[in-house]
Amino acid sequence: MKKIFITLLALGFIAISCDTKKVDEKIAHEIEDLKDTLSIKKDTVSVDDKKFSPITLNKEFDDVAGNKISFKNILEKHKGSPIVIDVWASWCPDCIKGFPELKNLQEKYPTTAFVFLSLDKTKDKWTEAIKKYDLKGDHYYLNEKMKDEFGQSIQLDWIPRYILVDAQGNIALKKAIVANDTLLIKTLDKLQP
Repeated sequence: MKKIFITLLALGFIAISCDTKKVDEKIAHEIEDLKDTLSIKKDTVSVDDKKFSPITLNKEFDDVAGNKISFKNILEKHKGSPIVIDVWASWCPDCIKGFPELKNLQEKYPTTAFVFLSLDKTKDKWTEAIKKYDLKGDHYYLNEKMKDEFGQSIQLDWIPRYILVDAQGNIALKKAIVANDTLLIKTLDKLQP
């Protein structure tokens, strides 16, 4: 009986140590991914110079006048200024809750361009929400869902999604889900002219 108990106990410890190794490896991998995208040293932010993929750049949106414009041309339109991109939809409660903080950012960073990319179900819902929430900035509509081609190209897993772009069109911050995110604000501070 003692031998069976000791054997089971030993097998239990081996199983636990195997799972721990997997968790440790996963955490180490995630830390390495974060190091690759952004380095933080003593309260300063180092800008990530990654570019948008060709799929992202070539995706066509509708502007409020109904004209087609590629994402690349949206970025070009604001070249020379930092850009806050807000990927949102009118049906998203977290997006709506974030508008007051986003408006605070607009007041704090008046030389920054604010670009709203809507994934609304209809254009009517999109334009109604722009008016209802008094959203200032450039507005574009994409008739796709979060997991469609554009969403996959920017690894969209939640909205709102805030993306920061520097004055040269490089990705400075790939992902924030709240407008008052500390890293988003630190990165915006660094991007100011």
